[in-house]
Amino acid sequence: MHHDFIDRYSRLNSPVHRLPTGLKLITALAFLLATILLPAPWIGGFALIAFILLGLAAVSRIPPGFLASRLLMLEPFVLGIAILSLFQPGGGKIFFLLLVRSTLCLFSVLLLSNTTSFADILRVLKRCRIPGLLVTTLALLYRYLFVLIDELERMQRARAARTFRSSRWKTWQVLAAIAGQLFVRSTERAERIYAAMCARGWKA
Repeated sequence: MHHDFIDRYSRLNSPVHRLPTGLKLITALAFLLATILLPAPWIGGFALIAFILLGLAAVSRIPPGFLASRLLMLEPFVLGIAILSLFQPGGGKIFFLLLVRSTLCLFSVLLLSNTTSFADILRVLKRCRIPGLLVTTLALLYRYLFVLIDELERMQRARAARTFRSSRWKTWQVLAAIAGQLFVRSTERAERIYAAMCARGWKA
């Protein structure tokens, strides 16, 4: 299990990493709410939030290239939603606001996930009396996400070892087949895990 793309730098020893987990969660939530609720004309407010986030990123010692690559990886989803706003009156302004707000929110979450281990976040959520079922679901999601990625890589290697000629259409067919098989396997695995948990006395 070598995947750590979600919280690769959460175990660094920087001033931001040493802050209490609860404080970091509250701060991240405050940034998210401020970004979402800030009125559109207050462009300076968005610039201030961006400046503070960049300052925290610098203090946290997380490589800028890593943050930029993860942000760019998520931007297509932001663009896909924001582009829809261009088909309505005043769409250009709405597009810009959605792009800015979404990017700042993603950057806040990236900073939180790479300055705080997921286990610490779950412990704080549990102390805050978040429903145990939700905390358990998040823990299982985090744990088995890496298992599914490993399985996906094994399937891709097996398919590549058996494919000698490849075209664009063939590549899309292979990806669709892998996605379908992964969905079936993940569903079967989830059923087996749930049955095993129930057999050991787990109750929702």
